[in-house]
Amino acid sequence: MCNNSHQIATSYNVYYKDIKMNTKQIQQALKELGFDPGPIDGVRGRKTIKAIKEFQAASGLVMDGLVGSKTKVALIKSLEEQGEEPQTEEEEFAIPSTIPWLETAFTLIGTQEQPGVGSNEAIVGWAEDLEITSYNDDDIPWCGLFVAHCVGSQMPEEVLPNNPLGARQWESFGNEVAPCLGSVMVFWRGSRDGWKGHVGFYWAEDDSAYHILGGNQSNSVNVTRVSKDRLLSARWPDTGLDAENIIRRASESGRLLSTNEA
Repeated sequence: MCNNSHQIATSYNVYYKDIKMNTKQIQQALKELGFDPGPIDGVRGRKTIKAIKEFQAASGLVMDGLVGSKTKVALIKSLEEQGEEPQTEEEEFAIPSTIPWLETAFTLIGTQEQPGVGSNEAIVGWAEDLEITSYNDDDIPWCGLFVAHCVGSQMPEEVLPNNPLGARQWESFGNEVAPCLGSVMVFWRGSRDGWKGHVGFYWAEDDSAYHILGGNQSNSVNVTRVSKDRLLSARWPDTGLDAENIIRRASESGRLLSTNEA
């Protein structure tokens, strides 16, 4: 008689891997399993990262603080063993939990410079958290600071560029990948041979442009179109899980190309 137990288990694992969970749902799952993620607020802070690592250790998994497919399967199975129903993402599009820096970036959409005298304390605070003492005014270009904040706050062991404020410094960050959801996208600005640049995260693309979720785009955090021929490199964190190569198609209707992100 054929034993199908392994096949059935594998099928369940594939099913679980297809289930999407956002950070808030992961926090709720951790809390129900007895691990303290801090406030259930959808923010992947230090307490949440610590709780994920503690759960991974208890489950015999690699303690990287990232909820990849193996950790997600273990979370869902552990909940079901306790008779709990896991909360899952039902939206048409959900940012995978394996790209926490993009989740953070998304929550910051709408952040903008303070017009006139003074600076947005949140933007200046990002520099303070990263111990960048030279940054004290949001009139200083901050696209690189935005990327550094999103990556650094979520991937504390990741090595950032020596000068993360410099957009082109991100050309040597992590590993080079094909442009995909969450990749760090580095562009030239003004001239390919010059020193000026722009950096942000891949959000989507159309035939002629990448849709970039970034900071200092018209003085705010938003999604804007940047011509594909300006791309210098797409990068991925060394300490991140392997890129899933997710490509999102978007319409260019009604959206002009950005030509100067300063």
